[in-house]
Amino acid sequence: MGSPKNTSPQPKVLHVTFNMGIGGTEQVIRQLVLGSRGQEVEHEIVCIDGQVGAIGEQMREDGIPVHRISRAPGFDWKLIRGLRNLIRAQDVSIVHCHQYTPFLYGRLAALRTGAKVVFTEHGRFYPDRYRCKAALINPLLALLTPAIVAISGATRDALAKYEFMPKSKIQVIYNGIQPLKANPARISELRSELGIPEDSFVYGTVSRLDPVKNQTMMLQSFARCLKDYPESYLLMVGDGPERQALEALAASLGLSEKVCFTGFINEPAQHLALMDAFLLSSHTEGTSMTLLEAMSLGLPAVVTAVGGNVEVVEHELSGLIAPDSDTAAFAKEMVRLQQQTTLREKISEAARDRFQSRFSAEAMVKSYLRIYYQLLS
Repeated sequence: MGSPKNTSPQPKVLHVTFNMGIGGTEQVIRQLVLGSRGQEVEHEIVCIDGQVGAIGEQMREDGIPVHRISRAPGFDWKLIRGLRNLIRAQDVSIVHCHQYTPFLYGRLAALRTGAKVVFTEHGRFYPDRYRCKAALINPLLALLTPAIVAISGATRDALAKYEFMPKSKIQVIYNGIQPLKANPARISELRSELGIPEDSFVYGTVSRLDPVKNQTMMLQSFARCLKDYPESYLLMVGDGPERQALEALAASLGLSEKVCFTGFINEPAQHLALMDAFLLSSHTEGTSMTLLEAMSLGLPAVVTAVGGNVEVVEHELSGLIAPDSDTAAFAKEMVRLQQQTTLREKISEAARDRFQSRFSAEAMVKSYLRIYYQLLS
């Protein structure tokens, strides 16, 4: 790995994002910033939606400058001026934009400042769609942007197809995290608090309760599993707009006593460690941070065959994969994990090994630093 030629003063990276609340993109930025301390670059963050967020406040406490600019409705020319003033005032060397809208504003703001631009696409909307403006604007934006990154091969392909960016220019850097650590004593306490018997098999998920995550199918699949394994439980960690509808569906399926809705948990490591199998039923995913967290604990997972899931998990090696929106197939793979102890143990070991080799925070940080150093050389 090279290093910047001029290290005095240290080059500065400004991360442009919507906000630093709780989410996968925010966790990636946090891991990247904190994981590259002492690596010849400094970091600052600017949130363009006027909200610093919980992770942003934590990072301020860690000494990372987090700025806030409020984006106005429609196309906000003042936001471009505000970002450009910040780039110049902070003597920013690299503007690292996270997701498309921050990229659009960050790319325009960086013009005539001398700052290089990096764009990372963290995921796609479902369903994806073509936009006429993208065909006109994005090829030029891509030409002006020296580094474009996608968090999975599927995300790269979507950028090329729907955003008209040259596929050959898009690098793939998978999300990376620090491995979680389980506390056996706390896990036992948590089981008691949640009313889950010690000998019960626990399926679980950690996710925003949102239509794109398709927890409706997850509940329906779990209902099928209960017919053969009535001692099972489903632990749903998270909150969101679908919570009330999902609780009503659980009740209508007769699952209320078997499904635990915990609401939002800031640090769900012990909830994950309590699970015997992790479930991810999404219609679309980039690189799921919670899936990586589950794998770091050696949790076998059942995921849908969408987006980055099929790049993170190898079917029947480090996890099990079912077609999107196929309730019967998803339930079948869930039952296999509960039924086949040898398969579950094999997948558990392989999932942990795959995480350590491909999805660690260290691997991700090194990949981004390599880009920064190349741009600064």
